[in-house]
Amino acid sequence: MLEAGVTSSPKNEAKLHRHYLRKVQDVIEKLRFRLTQPLPGRAAQARMKGPLRPMPESPPADARNSAVLQLLYPLNGTWNLALIRRVEDGGAHSGQISFPGGRFEPEDKSFDRTALRETEEEIGIPHQAPELLGALTPIYIPVSHFLVHPFVAWLEQRPQFIASPDEVTEVIETPLNELFDPRNKIETIVRPPSHPDLSIQVPAYRLSNDRIVWGATAMMLAEMEAVFQGL
Repeated sequence: MLEAGVTSSPKNEAKLHRHYLRKVQDVIEKLRFRLTQPLPGRAAQARMKGPLRPMPESPPADARNSAVLQLLYPLNGTWNLALIRRVEDGGAHSGQISFPGGRFEPEDKSFDRTALRETEEEIGIPHQAPELLGALTPIYIPVSHFLVHPFVAWLEQRPQFIASPDEVTEVIETPLNELFDPRNKIETIVRPPSHPDLSIQVPAYRLSNDRIVWGATAMMLAEMEAVFQGL
């Protein structure tokens, strides 16, 4: 993983920038290769699984397909990940922090196209801009009956985010070195939008300003964390 950069004199700036770009490309090539290998899968996802509803061994045949994008980009000497907070719309995932993504449509023709299309619609990044690196393990979400296909992509630099006001309250830029810091893995009490009268204790990733990521998104992040270990 990239580390925070250091200040330099103008004389060495070009040299340091070339070194930085080599480090970026090295991480990307390692990540691309790692995603072709057997994935950590359900064992990694289970580290952040809450108690609300048991996960079936295999998804129901009639589960609805969807896809999300874990979008990485280097910024200030470290890798950042784009998360979003969904609007409060009364749905099963209302107001939650998640990845950009949504329902598979027949015209998408493949799940990775769904992830890229939805990312463009939700946070304004042209679908042809990110470079896809591979896929993580699909995860079934009982409360919404979706089988979610997570994909990993990257951009060479920080994009300009344009959040869709109908779907996204905010874009949350999250440094991976902070997200995966063991001190930011917590147990906390949440009220699921699908069960507003129920308080449950869940594992979660803690972000800045006391925002948390839990549920299926945290489970997908846990697999990404396992993949990133050792890069």
